[in-house]
Amino acid sequence: MAASAAALALHRSSLVVDGLIFQSDGSAGAIRAGGAHAVNLTVSGFNADFAETCDQMAVWHARLEEPNSPWLLVRRASDIEKARAGGKLGLIMGWQNMRPIEDKLQRLAFFHAGGVRVMQLTYNERNFVGDGCLEPGNGGLSTFGKRAIAEMNRLGIAIDLSHVGERTSLDACAASTKPVLVTHANARAVAEAPRNKSDAVIKAVAATGGLIGVSVYGPMCWDGHSTTRPSLADFLRHVDHVAALIGPERMSFGTDFPGVDDLSKVAGVIASTLARYPGAVSKYAQLFGNDIRTRYLSDCATIAELPNMTDALLRHGWTEAQVKGLLGENLKRVLGEIWGG
Repeated sequence: MAASAAALALHRSSLVVDGLIFQSDGSAGAIRAGGAHAVNLTVSGFNADFAETCDQMAVWHARLEEPNSPWLLVRRASDIEKARAGGKLGLIMGWQNMRPIEDKLQRLAFFHAGGVRVMQLTYNERNFVGDGCLEPGNGGLSTFGKRAIAEMNRLGIAIDLSHVGERTSLDACAASTKPVLVTHANARAVAEAPRNKSDAVIKAVAATGGLIGVSVYGPMCWDGHSTTRPSLADFLRHVDHVAALIGPERMSFGTDFPGVDDLSKVAGVIASTLARYPGAVSKYAQLFGNDIRTRYLSDCATIAELPNMTDALLRHGWTEAQVKGLLGENLKRVLGEIWGG
């Protein structure tokens, strides 16, 4: 499938902010191939501790200081447009687990000063903040978690609930005084996957003024039964459901793609996620293969094919204004409400 000329023109003229890139080797080429101007990039390992995270962030700061670096660190919303205007790729430093904080609240200010602007409360398991989506007990936000959310609100760190469990997500929405994000997840009512979100969570996130970032990640689009690899048609079923619940103005997108020029560099991550989280991807991998090339939609399998998503939305009846909102304008607006400026 190739995007139409009209879709390509719209994509190229739009602000494009990807809500989640899970890994990068420092090269901006692959990400730019999809037209992105800024990305929420996971700059630490999914289960990294404090020391590991400091090391990984130091690597990124060194990359930012390199002569002719393609990256610009995003500390406030206006930096997204600054990156676009300057021909840079905006780096929104993000985490997918608050494990590096442990139970030390003062570390939030330390990492905020270092540039972190998005923190997912948990990965798939429990931490000091609350429960991830694969925890069988489905516990709620901890006492420490409530204090952490208050401090994140004060500092201007966006709260991400993408991998977070049901009760912890609902508690976080109730506790936060600022908009809350789901950067990369789909609708559980459409596809019963542990990483997808219930209608209750989708509505609760929207009620904070936040956004649901729909994703082209295959296991979250797949219905769990079809022997055909999911496509953008399956993705659109999630788009329809979320839009009907909260409206297009409360939507963004997060591909969950890797930002690497050589896909073999993420083979270890793909293997380890299957081994550690079989409940999330094992059935999908058995049918379609445990390979980075099959983890995404058949007609939007790489970052370079992101304009196909724009094309699908237009063909599906979305207006140009609605598509522009989902591609980046909505996320920039809400990040401005969380971070300021």
